[in-house]
Amino acid sequence: MTMTSELAPISILDGLVRRRQIVVGAAAAGVAAVFALVAVSSLGTGALSIPPERVIVILAEFASGRVDATDRDTLVLLSIRLPRLLTGMLIGATLAVGGALMQGLFRNPLADPGLVGVSSGALLAAALTIVVGDALLARHVVANGFVALPPAAFAGGLATTLLLYVVATRRGQTSIGTMLLAGIAVQAAAGAGIGVLQYLSDDRQLRDLTFWTMGSLGGSTWSKLAIVAPVLVACLAAVPFLARGLNALLLGEAEALFMGLSVQRIKVATIAVVALGIGTAVSVGGLIGFVGIVVPHVLRLVVGSDHRALLPLSALGGAVLLVGADTIARTVVAPAELPIGIVTAVIGAPFFLWLVSSGKRSLG
Repeated sequence: MTMTSELAPISILDGLVRRRQIVVGAAAAGVAAVFALVAVSSLGTGALSIPPERVIVILAEFASGRVDATDRDTLVLLSIRLPRLLTGMLIGATLAVGGALMQGLFRNPLADPGLVGVSSGALLAAALTIVVGDALLARHVVANGFVALPPAAFAGGLATTLLLYVVATRRGQTSIGTMLLAGIAVQAAAGAGIGVLQYLSDDRQLRDLTFWTMGSLGGSTWSKLAIVAPVLVACLAAVPFLARGLNALLLGEAEALFMGLSVQRIKVATIAVVALGIGTAVSVGGLIGFVGIVVPHVLRLVVGSDHRALLPLSALGGAVLLVGADTIARTVVAPAELPIGIVTAVIGAPFFLWLVSSGKRSLG
């Protein structure tokens, strides 16, 4: 056998690797360009229209510390729209990455963070705060400026996760199937609890609860962003460290163990990141569906199932989808505002039906 024939398989492999790198790089550049356009459009769109070039100038002044506090465009953009944009970015990225993590963990492209009941638990805690805690906490909220809803929703999501982990873990091993079934039970129980609270609520509480269940970024402020941003950023920063383990799980748990990986540790770390991230996202934006299904699946069709590329691209794609949906929600029925969950449902429901009916399974 000649040296040329021996090197041929290596050359083919190198060519495939380079081709994949080109595809991933092109996808990243394309999603980043779309995000830049969507972000500038979101900042400039509203009751007060701000031209794109003016948006860029204001952002440059803000970055350099030279802000004209008397300019109307600057006040609107920096006080209202910029914190809303940044909140939408973080929540969208967290929802999409949470979907990609759950799909990798379950090895099923139909998986979603809502399957494990985290969103339902957080929503129930928020509903309890709105209806039951309203009379008890209102005086303290007014006196201290304390925002009770996000901490309550986060605590609900965390408590739900701990409950599911206890139920699904036996002899130090966590059963994903048991956790899935327990998550369905939690969703049913939370739905019943929310229904009771809706029945007991007055008109104002019912309106607040309805907007919370449909999702909204209307309450985004710099103070709320300062509370949740460190948590969401920490969750997103931890995600790349899970990529290798999730890639191994695509081959099966036995194969991952054979490769020397701790499958139980991968499961616990993935579930913890999803619980913390999704619980925090729900505590701020309410219940926003389909982002965790649509974004990872679309990107998986382009870049494949390698989580080293899929996870960061999902974060960027989730930010694009949610910021774009929020822009539509703010403008389509202006001066009123649609709940953002309606917009994502209009986008995601047909895609989900197509995904189910097509019978495609992209993982593995």
